[in-house]
Amino acid sequence: MVTRAGISHHAHEERFPVDVRHTHEERHAYDRAAMLRASVLGANDGLLSTASLVVGVAGSGAARGPILTAGIAGLVAGALSMAVGEWSSVSSQRDAEVADLEKERHELLRSPEAERHELAGIYKKRGLSRDLADAVAKELSEGDALRHHARDELGLDLDDLSKPAQAAVTSAISFAVGATVPVLAVLLAPASMRVLFGVVSALVGLAILGFAGARVGGAKWVRPTIRVVAGGAVAMAVSYAIGSVIGTVV
Repeated sequence: MVTRAGISHHAHEERFPVDVRHTHEERHAYDRAAMLRASVLGANDGLLSTASLVVGVAGSGAARGPILTAGIAGLVAGALSMAVGEWSSVSSQRDAEVADLEKERHELLRSPEAERHELAGIYKKRGLSRDLADAVAKELSEGDALRHHARDELGLDLDDLSKPAQAAVTSAISFAVGATVPVLAVLLAPASMRVLFGVVSALVGLAILGFAGARVGGAKWVRPTIRVVAGGAVAMAVSYAIGSVIGTVV
């Protein structure tokens, strides 16, 4: 004879045939992919903006010293700007998450039954029967209710809220790494080939980053790579043309 508890347990296994450890690993894989994608974008920004800057200055006919000064200044300013921007943006996101959690905590203290029914309603929409949804919501509410409401109602993981410091450091480092490529190219190139070295190194770097970004996102790499290389070439061409005009006029 199968008990009621046995039926419920069997129904739960059929509806959720997912290994919890597998789900946990998938979540971490998604987090790593998001961080890698942000790093690739930061490096792309650093590479293209600094390369356009040094190529534009080189186009004006400036010597190595002013070109390197502009490149290093662009690297430092860009990295710090990225860090501050990410810090502000992600801090605002975390503030919103904390505010939502505080509001949910208050609702749980004021109206626990209403919140339990709300949680059960979420599970019903996901396909559970009414009785099973009520049972699951009741059992979860007897434990860490805020954690379950945060996850299922707000889409938040209490152990993985937004991290402003991590975002700021990641953005600054990735931008600086990308910006280092054109700076080194100009530093190592002979005087007559500074622009060529700067452009070629930047285009190669953009191609690598375009490929990496596509792979991280699970997309085909040919079109994204061509797109970012073509865009970078246009940006550097415009910067060089403007630098040449200014150098001639001034």
